[in-house]
Amino acid sequence: MTADHDDPFDVARLVVAHDEANAYDAVVPPIAQTSLFTFSSYAEMEETYRGLKVRPTYTRGLNPTVRMFEEKLAELEVAEDALGFASGMAAISSTVMTFTKPGDRIVCVRHVYPDAYRLFETLLKRWNVAVTYVDGRDEAEVEAALPGAALFYMESPTSWTMEAHDVGALAALARRHGVLTAIDNSWATPIFQRPLTLGVDLVLHSASKYLGGHSDVVAGVVAGSKALIGEIRRTAYPYLGGKLSPFDAWLLIRGLRTLPLRMKAHEASALEIARRLAAHDAVVSVAHPGLGNALPTGLEGTSGLFSFTVRDDVDVPTLADALSLFKLGVSWGGHESLVVPAEVVRKQAAGPNSAIDFGVDARMIRLHVGLEGTDALWRDLDAAIDAASNKSRA
Repeated sequence: MTADHDDPFDVARLVVAHDEANAYDAVVPPIAQTSLFTFSSYAEMEETYRGLKVRPTYTRGLNPTVRMFEEKLAELEVAEDALGFASGMAAISSTVMTFTKPGDRIVCVRHVYPDAYRLFETLLKRWNVAVTYVDGRDEAEVEAALPGAALFYMESPTSWTMEAHDVGALAALARRHGVLTAIDNSWATPIFQRPLTLGVDLVLHSASKYLGGHSDVVAGVVAGSKALIGEIRRTAYPYLGGKLSPFDAWLLIRGLRTLPLRMKAHEASALEIARRLAAHDAVVSVAHPGLGNALPTGLEGTSGLFSFTVRDDVDVPTLADALSLFKLGVSWGGHESLVVPAEVVRKQAAGPNSAIDFGVDARMIRLHVGLEGTDALWRDLDAAIDAASNKSRA
């Protein structure tokens, strides 16, 4: 995409693919809401179980509605194949467990999604898989850590701190050392970043976020080559049980239809609010990839999620409680605007479950800018900051 997000590969066509072939000529694909599928004959059943014929047998393995979502997402990510899961963490854990074994080492960029970090620091350590964390902006540091690694796990921009990396350059380093690469692309979506075209091997999404877009589904997906997706499908997917349900897949197909329009609206509103926050005297810094430096190659737009840090004399609980349109809540990617103070997450627990391990400032606040309207959201935020500043001065 160019700077004004013109489409080089016709997103509109991709998000409505299959519609001309829907049963009953329905404009919305019907849901195959069934747990199992029967066979017309012994011969057909035998052919299927021997792998000579590919067809649904049980929804935990293959379902037409789920498959439709997977095919749409694969096209959007310019991938050969994709595999849907019941959550983003199911996609992450299945991918990591497929391509690592006891004694292996993972290289991971710092400030990744907190639950991915907790997976690495708890279950993988029990499994004797080591993790080396690196600054994804420092290519020399990354290259020094790669030799001997089984997997290089990326996220760009990163969680909370919003560090944006040159994904293509990092993927090239990993390829030079024979290291498999995976990246969480939930923040940018394939509308603004298509990592497989930059040389990454596997791309992951928490589909609960922008792909769904309505805060009514929990899901995940991984996309890549047929060989790699086939390995996940054979190795982890059947046995961990984190399958995507037909109804959730149907909700995701609905979400994909409006994804290009929603992403552009989130981008425009969030960038304007970030600019206003950067000029506010109560704000110390704003972590938004679209402010200041040019976006790295391959990142062609920005979403609605970013963070800012307030002065020491701003009372964060008062700020949070004074908000009206911004709701206190985790996750993001839906139509609603959300706020999460870092201090709340830091108090969650000690050790690897604490946000302090991610290097997150206690006075940082994460925003998801929804679709309520830029000026209305700014009035809400500005008034809340003013109320929090007044309390500190009182």
